[in-house]
Amino acid sequence: MARKQTYDGDRVAVLGLGRFGASLAAELVEQGTEVLGVDSNRALVQQYAEQLTHAAVADTSDLEALRQLGLSAFEHVVVAIGDSLEASILTTSLLVDLGVRDIWAKANTEQQSRILQRIGAHNVVLPEQEMGVRVAHLVGGRRLLDYVEFEEGYVMGKTRAPREVIGVRLGESGIRARYGVTVVAIKHGDGEFLHAGLDSVIAEGDLLIVAGREESVEDFAGLS
Repeated sequence: MARKQTYDGDRVAVLGLGRFGASLAAELVEQGTEVLGVDSNRALVQQYAEQLTHAAVADTSDLEALRQLGLSAFEHVVVAIGDSLEASILTTSLLVDLGVRDIWAKANTEQQSRILQRIGAHNVVLPEQEMGVRVAHLVGGRRLLDYVEFEEGYVMGKTRAPREVIGVRLGESGIRARYGVTVVAIKHGDGEFLHAGLDSVIAEGDLLIVAGREESVEDFAGLS
């Protein structure tokens, strides 16, 4: 079934409509991306068909089924199969054989991640592990309100403005030299986050987005 909507940009196929796959597919549609959702479970396909651009019932471990879906023409294909390691590996391998340009695969363990990378997945995500790491940085009195890791050891965090930096222009604050972090954006009161410049002045109660090494961001957040 197709939604009556015009889409621009890349097309994405999401194979597997469990919690992760369905959430990802629905969010992509909300962002204006044309999405094909595929699952072997007819009930799941019917459940999400109205939310997606296209939905199909198919066995993704069948090469002919993948060909009929025209997946080689999609810019991105996500293997979101989480309940069967064999199906995930076989599906990914078949997508490689079809010459899909950008394959994303969901893994439940580091071992599965390594296997998927070795057979040709271009990007592998471990959503449960990554969420666990993120939450670990938000609990236990670390003072971080949000946390994103981009590469090993380099992160961005959201925190309340520490007293030490209130009322001073960023260009004169020495935050980078003193704390090893860069203030990327500032939110005043109920406003929106705005890009932080050298003339920006941090006020009491402001929220900051700061970037730097993990330990530096956590230490800076601990000042608040």
